[in-house]
Amino acid sequence: MKQHRHFHFSTSVIAYPIFFVLIIWVMFWADVRFGLRLSKFGIYPQTLKGLRGVLFSPFIHGSIKHLAHNSVPLLVLSSALFYFYRPIAWKVIGYGILVSGFLTWFIGRPSYHIGASGLIYVLVSFIFFKGVFAKYYRLIALSLLVVFLYGSMIWYTLPIEKGISWEGHLAGLITGLLFAFIFKKSIAKPKKYVWEQPDYNEDDDPFLKHFDENGNFIENLEPEIEEEESIIIRYSYKEYKENDD
Repeated sequence: MKQHRHFHFSTSVIAYPIFFVLIIWVMFWADVRFGLRLSKFGIYPQTLKGLRGVLFSPFIHGSIKHLAHNSVPLLVLSSALFYFYRPIAWKVIGYGILVSGFLTWFIGRPSYHIGASGLIYVLVSFIFFKGVFAKYYRLIALSLLVVFLYGSMIWYTLPIEKGISWEGHLAGLITGLLFAFIFKKSIAKPKKYVWEQPDYNEDDDPFLKHFDENGNFIENLEPEIEEEESIIIRYSYKEYKENDD
């Protein structure tokens, strides 16, 4: 379990997101190739039949443009999730699909809601708010990066464009915020350097003793020997020579 306590890179950081996106592309190819019309498996709010879309809708897309627009942010955000929040990454994705799907089903218009954008909003919201709540500079930097890349997405949680499921986006945003509170203690613990430890004393640092007050390297640093210790050392050496003779 120690390997999960600090940030570290592994093949799963990239492999899982690529595999997830690949499944979505295969689903789209099968839909077009065989005329499956998978959109009917999307979320249709406030109907019992429409509940199946809670599970299936993130894997269904209406066009190649729709799929391409979702693939890149999904790949980037899920990779960041697996790198910085590995212990809870699958929980955020799995529960994020379910919770945001149910919210979409509850508040959505009577139409089929499809696409992975709801999950993308879950990831954007969770990564941003969790970084702010964690108060750790790496996670805050990640939050700022998310805002820089995807901050404009906030407008699509409002009904400003016809044909876009703003309800799914809003559901994802709310879900990510809730998860940022729920998973308060399940975040990565960044490894602290020696000087970040609470009991660290700069005067006792053997490395810093090689530098003077101005930061210059001391080339000939020899241990200081007190006079009494020096006499004992010389006496011991003389005694050794006498015994040797």
